[in-house]
Amino acid sequence: MAPLTEDELERRLDALLNPVLSSRRTASPLARAIAQLNRERQEFTLHWAEVISRTNYELAYQFAAVAPAALTTLDTRAAETWIIHAMDSYDREGLFQGGEVFRHYSAFETPAESQHGVGYREAAPVIELFVCGLSGRRMKIDSAPAAWTDGETLYLPPRIALGPTRAENFLLYKIIATLLWAQSRYGTFAADLNAAVRPYADPARALTWLNYLESVRLEARLARLLPGLARDMRTLAVPQHDALGDTAPYPSLCSPDATVHDSIALLLSVRMADNPPRRAWMSSLHPAEATAARAARLAREKSALQAALADLLDEQPADDTEANGGDAETGFTADVERDDSGEMSFQLRLGGEAIEPPPAVKNLMDSILQDLGDIPDDYLAAKANTETLRDRDEAPAGPADHLSGAEAQFYDEWDHQRKHYRKNWCALRESDVAAGDGTFVAATLAKYAQQVIQLRRTFELLRGEDRLLKRITHGDDFDLDALMDAFADMQSGRELSERLFTRRHKAERNLAVLFMVDMSGSTKGWINDAERESLVLLAEALEILGDRYAIYGFSGVTRKRCEIYRVKRFDEPYNDVVQQRIAGIAPQDYTRMGVAIRHLTALFECIDARTKLLITLSDGKPDDYSDNYRGEYGIEDTRQALFEAHRAGVKPFCITIDREARDYLPHMYGAANWTLVDDVSRLPLQVADIYRRLTS
Repeated sequence: MAPLTEDELERRLDALLNPVLSSRRTASPLARAIAQLNRERQEFTLHWAEVISRTNYELAYQFAAVAPAALTTLDTRAAETWIIHAMDSYDREGLFQGGEVFRHYSAFETPAESQHGVGYREAAPVIELFVCGLSGRRMKIDSAPAAWTDGETLYLPPRIALGPTRAENFLLYKIIATLLWAQSRYGTFAADLNAAVRPYADPARALTWLNYLESVRLEARLARLLPGLARDMRTLAVPQHDALGDTAPYPSLCSPDATVHDSIALLLSVRMADNPPRRAWMSSLHPAEATAARAARLAREKSALQAALADLLDEQPADDTEANGGDAETGFTADVERDDSGEMSFQLRLGGEAIEPPPAVKNLMDSILQDLGDIPDDYLAAKANTETLRDRDEAPAGPADHLSGAEAQFYDEWDHQRKHYRKNWCALRESDVAAGDGTFVAATLAKYAQQVIQLRRTFELLRGEDRLLKRITHGDDFDLDALMDAFADMQSGRELSERLFTRRHKAERNLAVLFMVDMSGSTKGWINDAERESLVLLAEALEILGDRYAIYGFSGVTRKRCEIYRVKRFDEPYNDVVQQRIAGIAPQDYTRMGVAIRHLTALFECIDARTKLLITLSDGKPDDYSDNYRGEYGIEDTRQALFEAHRAGVKPFCITIDREARDYLPHMYGAANWTLVDDVSRLPLQVADIYRRLTS
């Protein structure tokens, strides 16, 4: 295919970059340079200029200005890694940093001797799953120019091309991620590293040596924990200044009891004038960032643990509380043990008696133990925080309280044009729904009185449903059919079966369901009324079944103000407060669904259930105000969030009243995971029936 001419390129660039062009700044110089490329690289440049322009026109102009030079040295894989890294830098740090990455494209060149490099975008999905399988707190991964961690996020290089094969370069990503995880898991930041290197004449060089000593210690720890990975590290054919296992000068670091303090002590014995050995998988240390993240995490987790223990104490029988002297502040203790391999574990006790903490409490304690090596007594003082007390005893906060009181949580968002996540792109806050009309629930039950009676009968049949198990080896009664067959077998000389009994088996409903309610402005009026009535009838039915359920609303305006509205938590009873919140559900703003699905999926992590359902009640497609979310972008982000929910073991389902849903819901949810209720007046009754069919 013939290359595009300079005039053709200028016309297309004018259309793409018009907002940042002027009489002095035209597309002509860009077109002249891009015209020197072949057609494939021209189309590559135009495609990515269009993708980048949807984020920022100036950034797209800067890309187009350097693309002709960059594409003469970068292959397609390296070029895509370069572009994605620049856009990630723009998302995190702004236009200047994004432009800096574009200008320094040479850092992404593939060495001539190795055309088998692996990019972060290619490795990230597998590495993320691998890291999730490791013990300790849940870690996120992201890309950065060099590998490092703050104890919460593992930053990996944008591309690795040190090995002679793609397999070895991918393995390097895995090793780097594991060693970064080990820094957090095994206490590299349990000491003040800046203070440790400050007495030396060259603190920066001392920190480099400390990084090497910690690498030796953590590699020895990983050799015991993950021997297969250690074997792979020994066989890697990548350039490095010493071989794995050359730890003879530092035998103390190979002990299971070795800590970061042993590495700090060994700094006194190294020759600071020399450069430390450098291994291909070594990262760098960022003590200031790690210390700040650790301090914030400890404060957050201390408060969360104390509140969780207060809830746990409330759940104990009254006799147990009295046996503990009624002392809610000092009733909990934790016994911490370390096994022969150096791994730590704990046993939570209440009044001296061992108890099994729920998963959320266990995860908090494990994370604190990871940071401190112990669970301090003051962390175990069961104290409900202010928010917990308000949730239990007072009316919900007003609609604006969350803007000043709640801490934002940040979530990635999928950009289908980049085929990559925008990191920490959406800021989301949780707040309670303001209390509504206290008579709404009673009025709804009166309106649907006859239907409520029928619903209760239907759901009572589902509760504790018995099933007769036949032809089993042990049971409560004889199976007459099996006995007759056995008699016939005996008469014919065949061997008798042992399966001659029956037993009644009570079906157990081991499921949890979360209802995600669209509170966008388009639900105003009778749609909002139908949603609220649906939730009232559902709650009545679910109280009969005993299923665990939660209700949350969602809305927001742009990526900076995504809102989740609490109506009922999983562990919250269906009481007057929840009923008033249902009555208070009101239309808000727009429908940015992807971030809401990610947040609500995360709530399932602490729920132990065989079946987890996320049921959405909505009146339309994903939408938002003024930032390209509406249309294909929003649909693809929501679809990706639903994929993530599936991977987390959550089954999504959508109930919609949008008659155009056939155009987009099959693509988002799959052909069998959504349903259309075309008569809004029947929504309350149909929602209950749909739930019955989903869970029977």
